[in-house]
Amino acid sequence: MNLSFLHRLSYRLLPNRLSCRRLSGLAALACCLAASALLASAAPLSKDKDKDKEKEHEGKNIDSGSFGVFQSGHRVGTETFSIYQTGSGSVVNSEFKTENAPKDAVQTSVMQLTANGDIRRYEWKESSPEQAQSVVLPNADFLTQRWTMGQEKEHEQTYLLPPSTSVLDDYFFIQREVLAWKFLGAACKQDKGQVQCPVKQRAQFGTMNPHEHSSAALSAEFLGREKVALKNGPQDLLKLELKSETGTWQLWLDDQYKVMKILVVGENTEVERD
Repeated sequence: MNLSFLHRLSYRLLPNRLSCRRLSGLAALACCLAASALLASAAPLSKDKDKDKEKEHEGKNIDSGSFGVFQSGHRVGTETFSIYQTGSGSVVNSEFKTENAPKDAVQTSVMQLTANGDIRRYEWKESSPEQAQSVVLPNADFLTQRWTMGQEKEHEQTYLLPPSTSVLDDYFFIQREVLAWKFLGAACKQDKGQVQCPVKQRAQFGTMNPHEHSSAALSAEFLGREKVALKNGPQDLLKLELKSETGTWQLWLDDQYKVMKILVVGENTEVERD
């Protein structure tokens, strides 16, 4: 990564294994995301966007809210998000806006997943201060990304990655929650209504970052429970760690598996649910 997301965010601020049938809601979605079988054939590339898109009101709201993004204790951005479970999978919507900056930066993303957590379509757009957009679509055993920046001609890149690859894009922290659900479903089990996870046992995932046009292997592990001081008082939370060549992220989730806090290790950056 030539220029990290955090450095670019700073630049923007300058003037210039679970039984699915026994679960419901968010836990059921986590279980679905953990399925390892790939689709027999992925959806072909298509220019007909309306055919592939799903609207959020067509599904059940699994999680929604906002995250505050803090650097050195100062709030620099807000991500507003929603996750809907539909009859054919799930839809993750996100909008990121900078705060306390001379120029507003605004980016949005929509991630559509199949019922087993594979990518159906991923799209992000930047509307301010510049104009840019990108879309990722599956095709057989690889992913194709097309993007434009300003008035430039369209670019295209192919990744030898399966549709089961997890999108971990810049600016959209809710995507880490979706990956955490994948991990919980794959590595943990249910016992008397509680999720039990082996401590410090790593699971491997393939990821891609469309902003960076890059991919990386990532390991996730459960670090136990930890009492964390939040705005509404201390809470006893589940702690996960995501580690790749691009950095280490620590996540704290409540007993409904919702991310309450994220720490980007060594970057003096924290994300906390509002």
